[in-house]
Amino acid sequence: MRRRQFLTNSAGLTGVCTLGLGLGVSLSGCASGSDTTTLEVLVASYDKSVGSSIGDQWDGLVTAFEKAHPTVKIALERVPFDKLDRTLARRVKDGNAPDIAQSNIFAPYAEDEQLYGASDLFDIRTEADFTRSYAEAGSVRHIQYGIPFLASTPRLFYNTALFKRAGINGAPTSWDELLKTAQALKGIGVKTPYGLQLGPEAAEDETLSWLLADEGGYSGLAGYDFHTAGNVRTLTWLRDELVAKGLAGADPAGLNRTAAYEQFMRGTIGMLIAHPVLMGAADKVKFPYAHAAFPARRGGAAAPVGLSDWLMAFKQNGHRDACGTFLGYLYGRKSAKAYGGGQAALPVTSSASSALRADAAQRPLWKFIDQMPQAQFQPVSLRSWPTVRATIRKEIGAAVVKGGNPAAVLESLDTTAAQAEL
Repeated sequence: MRRRQFLTNSAGLTGVCTLGLGLGVSLSGCASGSDTTTLEVLVASYDKSVGSSIGDQWDGLVTAFEKAHPTVKIALERVPFDKLDRTLARRVKDGNAPDIAQSNIFAPYAEDEQLYGASDLFDIRTEADFTRSYAEAGSVRHIQYGIPFLASTPRLFYNTALFKRAGINGAPTSWDELLKTAQALKGIGVKTPYGLQLGPEAAEDETLSWLLADEGGYSGLAGYDFHTAGNVRTLTWLRDELVAKGLAGADPAGLNRTAAYEQFMRGTIGMLIAHPVLMGAADKVKFPYAHAAFPARRGGAAAPVGLSDWLMAFKQNGHRDACGTFLGYLYGRKSAKAYGGGQAALPVTSSASSALRADAAQRPLWKFIDQMPQAQFQPVSLRSWPTVRATIRKEIGAAVVKGGNPAAVLESLDTTAAQAEL
């Protein structure tokens, strides 16, 4: 999830999420006997603007956990985020899997029966507490293996000062309204009325938001299904109504999330899909903004996109009980609230969501939290998804540029997906 790159380039945004600091209660079986079990835990590290904060939180969490559970020690290994998936894949291939790892990818390891399922790690109460949409997204063959971590879901952010100048009252609630809003913004000289982020950093997220808003998506009951009448209609609308009319900037196929967020903060983008992390930068400089549900084509709120990193527990070292103890501590009801309340992470359990929803200090996150149960995900449970995702990032922008052929691009994606599934 490349959204973190915006944190790198935005002054004052420190801290991605807040991990539990000694507030948790283990809800799983503890390591037995008097022997000490050491768990190797592989996690992402970030640059200076983010890494020091999340690193301190991990350190505090580990210290508190080990004090509460003296028979389980944590050997924490940090890997730069952009190298995390490759590092994990290499270690697994070399027969040196960590006990617990953070990654964007879990399906290949689950299919190869290398992971413990959630029911192996958590008691029934804790397992059932995960927000269902995220638990289902982390499942392979109806068994949850991916444990959601650093979760998010985007909304439509808009510059309220520009809207006021253009005579626009509130966020658009349909595509017709979005089009009229973009035209009004262009009329007052806004360079990019709508920031269409189809560059390689976020293309798969932006595209899925639009497809879901027209009742489409990347897959059906039988697997990938890109070339559908609805998906063609969506991309054709983007090509003809936004891009061709100069309402999505000069190069939407090259617009990455990082650059889009920065342009929004400079006032050159009027509205865009964005994650809670954008609020931190905007609030710091008192930037005039608001956010709303992304509009469905015919009106109302579209199904939101869900995003998450994943934690997973490997079987190789046989440390099921100790893994369960540590993960139970992280996600137990007294500490799971810690996975929300940061501007880039939302809570992934129902109890934590309820706690934050009752906390007036967390009011800016309430609307994001409220839409999480309806979140729809990319097909992360398919082991071929990383290959297909890479192709989307490279090719989808070509569908909406002048002379683009949405049907041909979608057919090509189906071909890529079919080959990747072999």
